[in-house]
Amino acid sequence: MEVILIKDVPGLGFQDEKVRVKDGFGRNYLIPKGLCVLSNKSNSKILEEKLKQTVKKQEEILKSAEKIAKKIGDLILEIKLKSGSEDKVFGSVTTLHISKMLDEKGFEIDKRNITLSSKVNSTGEYTVYIKLHKDITHEIILNVTGTSIKKKTKTSKKKKGEISDESAKNSEKPILEKEKTNLKKDNKKEEPTVNNPAIKEDPEKKS
Repeated sequence: MEVILIKDVPGLGFQDEKVRVKDGFGRNYLIPKGLCVLSNKSNSKILEEKLKQTVKKQEEILKSAEKIAKKIGDLILEIKLKSGSEDKVFGSVTTLHISKMLDEKGFEIDKRNITLSSKVNSTGEYTVYIKLHKDITHEIILNVTGTSIKKKTKTSKKKKGEISDESAKNSEKPILEKEKTNLKKDNKKEEPTVNNPAIKEDPEKKS
């Protein structure tokens, strides 16, 4: 069915614009919400008269959209995503992400007025289309860069009761030192006693 929009509907069209929609969407949502009217002869005549009266207003809206387009200019949005082999990225970039990024730059654009040239599945540049007016669609660049994921290296764990070579060497040192001291003591015990001829026995002790 064809309807005439009474208000701007993001993703569909702008005020006083004729658009085609599904019957259910028009009758169950747009018309009850007061967003549009049926595009019949009477409503079309009313629209023509209204458009004549609002030519100046439309020109102002158009100029406003042109100013926004100039301010946005050759804007390049930058986003970093985790990446793997062959520059493939993990995660996704939606029109909501882009809308928030534009908002941070000072441009309030509804996500439904934003479209991407293609799905973001690898690093590189993508074209973003921003619909500012029914006659103005502005293009900007989205630059997607990747941050490589570092693989965790496994550290070798010691088994229970297992000791390192260094600690084994250190544990051997006190044992060797003990053995050396024991050998010294044994050598002292085995030294023969030498009788000194200069020392005479006491004769009283003999008797």
